[in-house]
Amino acid sequence: MQGLYASPYNRDMSNPHSLGRRLQGLFIAGLLTLLPIWLTWVVVKFVFVMLSDLSRPLIDPILQTLAVTTPDAFSWLAQAWVKTAIGLVATLGVILFAGWLTRRMLGQRMLGWFETLIKRIPLANTIYGSSRKLLDILQTKPDGTQRVVLIDFPHTEMKTLGFVTRVMREQGTGRELAAVYVPTTPNPTSGYLEIVPVEKMTPTDWTVDQAMSFIISGGAVAPDTIPFTAPGAVAGVGAKHHAQAEKET
Repeated sequence: MQGLYASPYNRDMSNPHSLGRRLQGLFIAGLLTLLPIWLTWVVVKFVFVMLSDLSRPLIDPILQTLAVTTPDAFSWLAQAWVKTAIGLVATLGVILFAGWLTRRMLGQRMLGWFETLIKRIPLANTIYGSSRKLLDILQTKPDGTQRVVLIDFPHTEMKTLGFVTRVMREQGTGRELAAVYVPTTPNPTSGYLEIVPVEKMTPTDWTVDQAMSFIISGGAVAPDTIPFTAPGAVAGVGAKHHAQAEKET
């Protein structure tokens, strides 16, 4: 009778392989559920702490002074989480104010004065000028060449996503070459630079925002169809098949 009414739990306990598979399935399901939440927390925490740290050197002395001089009313300002929150709000306020100011004539003049000052500092001039040009390029539409492209990496049967930052010509032959910035996943601020023949690139109709979403999400946010073969390669394959068909006839 005990065998007829044995619980599923007892049957699983008597079968270690079945129990192991169930635990493995539960572990994978829990991991897939919590991993996106953890990654979101890590990224958000990194951004918040980074923004907060920008204002902390100025905010902390003020809050500490208020907490010491008037402990009955402002002692809570000395807590770490309060300083972090106020520092974050202060940094966001500065960013929004800078965005508002740059749309005014005074802000544009101040930015011009700042850039003139930066140009006189050798290392700062290189860093600021390069980053400024890169951001300006990514925010404007390209002329003649699609901004978001796919290039062969690490071989012709695999592709990686990149941004065309400049089109040049090869010395001697005049062949068009493109400087392509290839960001890494999930942090697009790091990456590497490749010089690729224009005919070897696969153009896309993606915007920079769509490409960034694709990179940061590790490919999870992507359209249903994407181009893969460069137009030159498609034409070459078509000509090869056409020549083979004529040879057979």
